Amino acid sequence: MRNRFPPGWNAERVRRVLEHYGRQTEEEAVAEAAFEEGSETVFEVPTDLVPAVRELIARHRTRMATR
Repeated sequence: MRNRFPPGWNAERVRRVLEHYGRQTEEEAVAEAAFEEGSETVFEVPTDLVPAVRELIARHRTRMATR
């Protein structure tokens, strides 16, 4: 029986996708799902800037809640 792939796909592409998801950690999978959903963004922030970023997020949430 011959394998059938969607247009643009082949055995090599399937192998690469399976390899990618097979190596992915649970944290990476959650981050990817959130990114694809479009409701969240994941990025790295230098540790010394984390308090300032948290403050900006808190201010933004407060503004949005009062609208």
